[in-house]
Amino acid sequence: MPPETVEVRRSSRRRRTVSAYRDGDKTIVLLPAWLSGEDADEWVSRMLDRLAAKERRRRPTDEALLERARELSAKFLDGKAEPASVRWVDNQQHRWGSCTPENGTIRISTRLKGLPEWVINYVIIHELVHLLVPSHGTKFWALVEQYPKAERARGFLEGFSAAAQTAPEEC
Repeated sequence: MPPETVEVRRSSRRRRTVSAYRDGDKTIVLLPAWLSGEDADEWVSRMLDRLAAKERRRRPTDEALLERARELSAKFLDGKAEPASVRWVDNQQHRWGSCTPENGTIRISTRLKGLPEWVINYVIIHELVHLLVPSHGTKFWALVEQYPKAERARGFLEGFSAAAQTAPEEC
């Protein structure tokens, strides 16, 4: 992989803030003009680290998704839900996630990438509970509600769907 191209832009109008963004294969770092060279180098490094961390959060791997599901199962379901695999899929346009209890596989829609972690966690927990209770009955929802942000996440997803001008979706 070639080294990253970084363009530093200084501005006398910029007083206190430092920001950075990607523009194609280049990273633009915006700095106040008064910053010394050493401070500027430190800020550039810090901003590159922040951007990289943000991008990692937005593009988690299937392996990270499986590990996250195992952690959520341990924390909220006493480790009872044991998925065989959890992976991102592109072919779910009307669901946030799906589960096949017979073989323990969970699929999460890539449309969720970049949403807040607590929302993705809710969808993962919803699908984990399907490994224990296939239907959406009282027992199912009681287990889902063990996740403290379940109601909030459902509301977020309903609002997200409405903003996209689509009908509310189910997991």
